[in-house]
Amino acid sequence: MAFRFFTILLFINVSFCFSQEADSTVVQPLQIKDSLVQKTIVIKDSLIDNTSQKVTGIDLEKDSMAFKNLLDDVYAAKIDEKWHEELYSNTLFDSIYESVTELTYEPVDYPELSTETLKARLKELDARTPFNVEYNESLESVIKSYLKHRRNHLQKLITLSSFYFPMFERELDNQNIPLEIKYLAIVESALKPRAKSRVGATGLWQFMFATGKEYGLDVSSYVDERSDPIKSTVAASKYLSKLYGIFGDWDLALAAYNSGPGNVSKAIRRSGGYRNYWNIRHNLPRETAGYLPAFLANMYIFEYAEEHGFKRYKPEVAYFETDTIRVKRMITLDQISEVTDVPIEKLQFLNPSYKLDVVPFVEGKNYSLRLPNEVIGKFVNNEDKIYEFAKAEFAKREKPLPQFFKADNKTTYRVKSGDYLGKISRMHGVRVSELKRWNGLRSNSLKIGQRLTIYNKNPNVSGTSKPVKTIKPKPISGPFFYYTVADGDSLWTISQKFTGVSVQNIKDWNGISGTKLKIGMKLKIAKS
Repeated sequence: MAFRFFTILLFINVSFCFSQEADSTVVQPLQIKDSLVQKTIVIKDSLIDNTSQKVTGIDLEKDSMAFKNLLDDVYAAKIDEKWHEELYSNTLFDSIYESVTELTYEPVDYPELSTETLKARLKELDARTPFNVEYNESLESVIKSYLKHRRNHLQKLITLSSFYFPMFERELDNQNIPLEIKYLAIVESALKPRAKSRVGATGLWQFMFATGKEYGLDVSSYVDERSDPIKSTVAASKYLSKLYGIFGDWDLALAAYNSGPGNVSKAIRRSGGYRNYWNIRHNLPRETAGYLPAFLANMYIFEYAEEHGFKRYKPEVAYFETDTIRVKRMITLDQISEVTDVPIEKLQFLNPSYKLDVVPFVEGKNYSLRLPNEVIGKFVNNEDKIYEFAKAEFAKREKPLPQFFKADNKTTYRVKSGDYLGKISRMHGVRVSELKRWNGLRSNSLKIGQRLTIYNKNPNVSGTSKPVKTIKPKPISGPFFYYTVADGDSLWTISQKFTGVSVQNIKDWNGISGTKLKIGMKLKIAKS
């Protein structure tokens, strides 16, 4: 994965020159097309209920914590914690990288798959794909090794693929690229959109910085579109189309994608002019020598997953269950989490290209936000107020820390196995963006034993028990009624139900200091 981009300049002088008669589907080098810019999906009127969720009289600057989730199912939260821990783990990426570079091709004892059955299935696969999926002992060794030693990893990848593959297939089809190329992302990144190799190649398709820029992928302090599933797939498709135009063979195109066209042309020369991947493999860099076998092995296993006992589970969120909106002002993912009640981890999963968890607004750029369908309407219907809330939040953050936190509220937390930023932020009642800012973090990656500085807004979170000051309710001048808290209610959602009522009003009228509510709790609400 490391070598392919070092030879991008060889496109100009490499002996395989582009001809005027090249296939019209091949994109010429270094062109940036409008189609690389992901167009925002139009939000249909049917998604928005204009008669509901109207909010008036809310002081968003005063009520900056008004959007917090209040209640959750304990069992479901535990499940989410395990899923999020797996989602933001790099073990899959590290494991797939090692498996490619350390293939030995020794015979593997795996009686569950006979050689005769494998030969028959590979022949069937070869008939329906443009890749050379012919049986050989080396490929049999890799397939059986994966099935025997990597079952857990493969099951996780199969589950993840149900989210990513539909979007891959759409873009590959748009670019006239074989749909089986989707399995390349398994070998490249183990379907980790923020995967980063040892030499800096980033994203699902592992683009280096310069090559990503050349193919229209925006990389800045806030944004890295190499991690955007759709935009990076478009760029990878165009690059692969170019490589196929050079070699006229998809196996060699994949080898060139990994190590660069120059290394492939050298291997062809050193092998005496052979052009079949398996005949030049011994002259390729070690990583590239294992690259195509790993690709074909994953293709076989995914195509025959059920036959080998793998399950195709529904993903945590399906691609078709999401939609995008174009942002109109700068906003952070944890601000969006507060107003939509979507967990920060899910927002990070859906929007992996925003590396600081900030969606910037830049004139002339189309930065979009992907959200679950069920919250799109809520976001659009309250868009102006949400941006005002974000603006007030940014204004507050300009002030120095001492104005917000006392020195004795500062704690140091040591990262443990299974920790991730979202989990730690919830433990201490702070935001992911605050954790990042306090500790100078530019990504979501943490190391076991790493120390994090945390300024607890609520001193009780740190573990030291202090008496809670009782707040007297403010009398309501005029008629009022009681509202009974229902399952799923929060101070924010309750305030939306009544004209002219803010979160702070509800807290003042009922002597509430925090944001926690209990089902069945009765709240005084002034009649408007």
